[in-house]
Amino acid sequence: MPTVRPFHRDDREQLTELINQHAAAVVPGVSVSVNTVLSSLQRQPDEFLTDPWVSERVTLVAEQRGYVVAAAHLLRYRADAGVGPGYRDAGEIDWLVCHPPASFRPDPDEAADLLMSACLAQLARWQVRVRYASGDVPAPGVYGLPRTWPHIRALYERSGFRHTGGTEVVLVARVDDLPVARPRPGVTVERTLGECGTRFTAHRDGRPVGFVEVDTALARPERHARSAGLADIGNLHIDPACHGEGWEGRLLGLAADWLRLCGADRLLAYEQAGDTAAIARLTAAGFRELTRTDRRWEHTPKRGTDAP
Repeated sequence: MPTVRPFHRDDREQLTELINQHAAAVVPGVSVSVNTVLSSLQRQPDEFLTDPWVSERVTLVAEQRGYVVAAAHLLRYRADAGVGPGYRDAGEIDWLVCHPPASFRPDPDEAADLLMSACLAQLARWQVRVRYASGDVPAPGVYGLPRTWPHIRALYERSGFRHTGGTEVVLVARVDDLPVARPRPGVTVERTLGECGTRFTAHRDGRPVGFVEVDTALARPERHARSAGLADIGNLHIDPACHGEGWEGRLLGLAADWLRLCGADRLLAYEQAGDTAAIARLTAAGFRELTRTDRRWEHTPKRGTDAP
C-alpha cells in the first residue's frame, strides 16, 4: 500500500526525475536540476508578485516500495490587505505530479488519490477561503494544466476541481525557421532592455511601429544544461495602424539573429486560445503548437469531506 508523508531531502533525485518526466511531455528537451527543484520548494523567484504573499509551503510525497510515485507542492497565501484580492486567504496545489496509470504497477491511481486526499486535508486544516490548483512545476514553459497531462486532469476532476480560468496556447519555433530580417528603406532598429528581456524596436521614419522582447535567461545557472538553447517571447507588439504590413516577421527575424548569437535554437511563445489571429501570425512565421494549457482550477469542498 502507498503511504503519504512530508517530503524529505533524500527524495530529491526521485522527485526531480518525476518533475522532469512531466516537463519533457510539454516542452521538448527540457529538464531541470535537483538544485532547481529544491530551491523552488522554498521560494519561487520568478513569481515576484505572488511569491511574497505566501505564508506557508508544504510538499508531500506518495511512496510505494521505497519509491516516490507522486508528489505535490501546496501554498498558503496570507489573508491581509497586502495580498491581491484573488489570492487573499487562498490555498493552492501549486503542482501535483504522478505516474500515469499505464506506466506503473500496481495501479498508481491509488497513490495519486491518496496524495490528493492528503492535499485536500491540508487545505482544510488551513481553513482557506478558496482552493486553487495548477501545474506550475519549476521548468520553463510549463504552467497551468497542460493538455499533455490527462492523468493529472482526470485526478483533479474526480477530486472536485473545475477549470474556471482561461486557456493558453504554448508554441515553439526553431530559430532557423524564423523569418530572415532584411533591411527596409527608412526603417531603423533599436536594441534596449525591455520588461521581459532584450527588446528590439522597429522605427519607420523616426516613429516606433512595434517591438519584440526575447528572454534568453530561461536556462539559469542552476538549471540543467538541456534547457540552455531555449528562449521565449516576453512581449510582441505591433502598432494597430501597422497591422498587415509584415512587421511581426521583421521583428522575429531581428530576434532570430540575436538568438543565434546567444546560442539559442528554440523560441517559445504563448497566446490566449481565443486570439486566433495572433496564433495564425505566429504559425505563419514558423511556430507550431506544442500544447494548450488550462489556467486556474478551483475546488468546492463537499459537505462532510476533507476533514482535518
